[in-house]
Amino acid sequence: MQSERVVFGKEIELAGRKLSLQVGKVATQANGSVLARYGDTMTLVTAVASAQPREGIDFFPLTVDYEERLYAVGKIPGGFIKREGRPSEKAILSARLIDRPIRPLFPKSYRNDVHVVATVLSVDQNSPPDVLAMVGASAALHLSDIPFAGPIGAVAVGRVDGKLIINPTLEQSEKSDMHLVVAGTRDAVMMVEAGAKEVPEDVMLEAIMLGHEEIKRIVDFIEELREEALEKGLALPKQEVVEEEEALEVERIAREFCTERIAELLRECRQEKLSKLAREAKIKLAKEQLLEEFLASNPEMPEQYQEFDKLFMGAVNKIEKELLRKMILEEGVRIDGRKLDEIRPVSCEVGILPRTHGSALFTRGETQVLTVGTLGAVGEEQILDGLEVEEAKRYMHHYNFPPYSVGEARPIRGPGRREIGHGALAERALEPMLPPEEEFPYTIRLVSEVLESNGSTSMASVCGSTLALMDAGVPIKAPVAGVAMGLIKEEDRVAILTDIQGYEDALGDMDFKVAGTQKGITALQMDIKIPGINREILEKALAQAREGRLFILEKMLATIDRPRPELSPYAPRIIRTVVDPEKIRDIIGPGGKVIKKIIDETGVKIDIEDDGTVYIAAVDREAGEKAMRIIENLTQDVQLGKVYLGKVTRTTEFGAFVEVIPGVLGLPGKEGMVHISQLAEGRVGRVEDVVRAGEQILVKAIGFDQQGRLRLSHKEALRNQGEEEERKKRPRRGRGRR
Repeated sequence: MQSERVVFGKEIELAGRKLSLQVGKVATQANGSVLARYGDTMTLVTAVASAQPREGIDFFPLTVDYEERLYAVGKIPGGFIKREGRPSEKAILSARLIDRPIRPLFPKSYRNDVHVVATVLSVDQNSPPDVLAMVGASAALHLSDIPFAGPIGAVAVGRVDGKLIINPTLEQSEKSDMHLVVAGTRDAVMMVEAGAKEVPEDVMLEAIMLGHEEIKRIVDFIEELREEALEKGLALPKQEVVEEEEALEVERIAREFCTERIAELLRECRQEKLSKLAREAKIKLAKEQLLEEFLASNPEMPEQYQEFDKLFMGAVNKIEKELLRKMILEEGVRIDGRKLDEIRPVSCEVGILPRTHGSALFTRGETQVLTVGTLGAVGEEQILDGLEVEEAKRYMHHYNFPPYSVGEARPIRGPGRREIGHGALAERALEPMLPPEEEFPYTIRLVSEVLESNGSTSMASVCGSTLALMDAGVPIKAPVAGVAMGLIKEEDRVAILTDIQGYEDALGDMDFKVAGTQKGITALQMDIKIPGINREILEKALAQAREGRLFILEKMLATIDRPRPELSPYAPRIIRTVVDPEKIRDIIGPGGKVIKKIIDETGVKIDIEDDGTVYIAAVDREAGEKAMRIIENLTQDVQLGKVYLGKVTRTTEFGAFVEVIPGVLGLPGKEGMVHISQLAEGRVGRVEDVVRAGEQILVKAIGFDQQGRLRLSHKEALRNQGEEEERKKRPRRGRGRR
């Protein structure tokens, strides 16, 4: 017989709302599980580790999934199937947000599969579920037996009217000039993600530090939760991970045999300033020769140590990393001969694709990105089916990373988490600088194609995208550039690197990407491979990043210093007008027949908003103007007292019917009747004595009859015309000179 479940929970106040974590109620077969609640937002976060390590791998197999459920906001999924399918971009970005601060806190030699799943159960838009899921993941891992050097905490930080706010509400977020997410341990910051509207570096630093103060409270809260949960049997003792003695012994042997040879190899690479592929080939060949030489003089080693080749090469890679870091820290020179703050050669080109709306090629060292801009009608915006309040977006940035960019031969699949993450970062960097829809009513899509990769393709995408936007004639508020910073830290010795390449990213401790204008930061992303960094390092990295960003901006502006005054001849021209919302049905027609006729006749695209705003998109301006005239005719009302030149459509014994607003596309126009008494001064015997069908006559709109039919007068129109001519004949009376 099963015993009754023991349920335990704790809560604290965070930014005026209760944060609660509950253990033991649900998902108890996972290694660790937490039901987290903040306001009315709830997430279930579980952590499970495989019983045995995965064989044949040299990395830690961590997977994080962020599962959005549309019932959390009372929605039914769209489409035919009506159930959640592939994760949305927001879900993928949220999963990456959780992954990045927890990954460095697992033992480097741990090879068991770990799966963290955050399921969003309920969403209160004032309490962000992604930040709550980060806290829940930290708690679930900390309560489990999985080796984890946490816990971590996470908060969002906004700024409204110059005041920093922790976990801003939806209303505050809409007014905020930045959205910052900070995660870290009690001692240091582990991860930063931010989008901002040209926020200065010192303000961003203060926001990060304020966030870290709240993180300390969350970490203490989770520590207390584990201590009390252990007493109640709801938490598990941690597994011990011991480095295998065999691996340590092979490493000792490799150090004695290889250290000097590898140090010499790195010095040669630095002196020769080899390209990425040439350097990789030289180092790979040298490592293989070291293994062959060692085995030739020690043939008994493979028998004495299982998988000796693998252990030896792993040790050599470790020695290589240590020597490279030492070279940078002690000599201040990098593997390609650059100084710590030196940026690789930068070149920029625009307008290289003849038929696209805007294009740019940005090259920095061996990193090269082609960005292409496309302008579309308002109706081509992306429809979002997720947990957020936002239902559509008019600006999209897509990032592609083909295998040839790193000299690899492998099949191309759909975009992965990396591609989506890098595209979102570039999108976040540029979005604040785009003109509002009221001023520039276009949907904007940018696609960054990575042609060569050797470090920081996301920041190269930002630079290329700015150039492509200006080439397309998009009136951006200010140009944006980006640069990636790196870090080498050994105890108290610190080296901050500007414009890191792939080799330094792999062997360094930080990937810190900063994008912005000359005025301030628009996007920021930081990932750490060590247990966090302090304020001093952050401050120095931000200052050095600003210098690098301004240097790159100068190179970009030397190529194109402002948006082109005219759009590409291949881009659609948008004509905007506003009609009475009651007239929308006249434009659309029964079953959409009228609007389809307009589109077929002119070849334009038409989008109509609920408020009566009409957008006409046409590459051919004449076609756009023709569509505009048709819509004006369809929605135009006859104004009482106005004189029209109308066409007589038919006559009867009692008057003539006159079309004052012509019909279009075979549709009837607007007509009224001129009663026989209104055809001329005095008595008219027959209508045909004055007008006949097909003739054009002047008529004045004088009112409507009891059935709402328009009444016209030819007599009054002529009278008005006579008065106007008489007025023009009168001499003007001017004031004489004194």
